[in-house]
Order: sequence, then C-alpha cells, then structure tokens
Amino acid sequence: MTAQVTVGVDGSAESLAAVAWAAREAVLRDVPLQLLHVEAGARSADPDGGAAALLAAAAERARGGGAALEVDVRCVRGRPEEVLGRAADDSELTVLGSRGLGALGGFLAGSVALGVVAAARHPVVLVRAPDGGGPAPDGAIVAGVDLAHHSDRLLGFAFTEAARRGGALHVLHCWSLPPVYVYAGVVDPHIGDELGQRAAEALEELLEPWRKAYPGVRVGQEAVTGAAGARLVDAAKGAALLAVGRRTRRLPLGPHVGPVAHAAVHHSPAPVAVVPLD
Repeated sequence: MTAQVTVGVDGSAESLAAVAWAAREAVLRDVPLQLLHVEAGARSADPDGGAAALLAAAAERARGGGAALEVDVRCVRGRPEEVLGRAADDSELTVLGSRGLGALGGFLAGSVALGVVAAARHPVVLVRAPDGGGPAPDGAIVAGVDLAHHSDRLLGFAFTEAARRGGALHVLHCWSLPPVYVYAGVVDPHIGDELGQRAAEALEELLEPWRKAYPGVRVGQEAVTGAAGARLVDAAKGAALLAVGRRTRRLPLGPHVGPVAHAAVHHSPAPVAVVPLD
C-alpha cells in the first residue's frame, strides 16, 4: 500500500468536490494526492488529449488551499471500475464523486463507485457536490457500529479522522427488539428497556479503550432502536463525515456492500467513508 490519497477525476461538479475534499484529507495526513483520470477503452490506446487539461485544472484546484501539497496526476485507459479498484487497493484512502439526488439530499452512486466501494481493501469515501446545505468540514465524525460484528478497523479509522481534525466523534449503535418482544411491547412499552441498557453498556465497554488511546477526541455515543441506515443518515446531518463498515460478501453477481452501507452511500447528506471490516 502506498501512503497517498487517490481521487477519481472526470470533470464533473461531483468530481471537483471530491478533489477538494481529497486535497484537504491529504494535507491532514501529510501524504501526496494522486489525481486519476480513467478513459474507457483498450489500455493500449493513447489517452485523449483533453485529459491533460482536465487533470491540470484539477491539480490547480487541489493546490488552491495554499497548503504545501504534493500532487501527482495519472491518465489511464481501461475499464473504470478495474482501474479505480486497483488504485484503491494501492492507496490508504480513495475518494470518488457521486451525483446528488436533489431534494432527497443523498447520493446516486453509480455502478463504478459501488463496485469500487464493495471490493476495495482500504477505505473509500464518496463525496457529492455542495448544495448550499452541505456538511461543515470541521463538523463531527459520525460512525455506525454493529456490536455483533464490530471491527477495530472501523473504530480506528473514525477515531483517527476525528483526532486529525481536532474535533468530535459521535458513535451510533442501532438495535432492534427480537420478534418475540414486538407484540409484547404493545402491552408493555418498557419491555425493551433492559435490552437497551445492555446495548448502551456494551457500547460503553467497546469504546473505553479507544477513549484512552485518543484522549483528545470528544466522544459521544448512542444505542438506539430503529433501522440502522435511516438512523445513520439522520445522524449525519451537519457532520464532516459518516463512517460505516462493510463486510466482504461475494455474491454470484459480484461484491455486495450490505444494506446499511448501501443506505448510507445513497442518502447521507455528508461524505461517506466505507471501511472494509475484514
């Protein structure tokens, strides 16, 4: 793995937003930024002449913040999903742009972006173009954790990102009543209180060593009921970044991101980092 941040560049507004976000992240990490433009077609063909101008404009935008930043540019012919996938496996972080869904305030993640997110061995961030009510760069990091399938990779990513920004981290665990409790809850609305308390205590126990390892990070936490995807999307309003995990699942039709990550990448108002858990 190369110590660099890679961002896909195609000239769209979403791509330019991804370049700006990736540039800030590269500065925070003190690593080079790689701008990668993929032209569909046989690898042996020469890149289109317009690619150089496109990458030059993106590099100028990346350096616009004034901070010293090493920027490398690459133009590669091939299948975008394959080229970006290889780049993601060779970078510590990859950033891609995603089209917004207007009033729905979410992403329209294309097949290429989803393919890279589903198969990459390292975190991938999806960024959409600003709409005037987007996330604040210095907002909190929000992370969704599953206590049954938690991973040090996700919490390590979330705590480190919060520490780099000198900000806060909000950790959310969503749980549901077992089916046997549902009907009983109609009679006794407090029947799930004990389960909720257990979930809160388990979350506290999980985060305790991380709090000690990152004393400068202000940590908030919640164990709540409801659909995890919807809860995380709501929690991401005003956040700098939403981090979710992805277990490796290879189905007959290809890699799969899972329902929670799928909901997050399509509907989060904040950039979404999908972190492979294994």
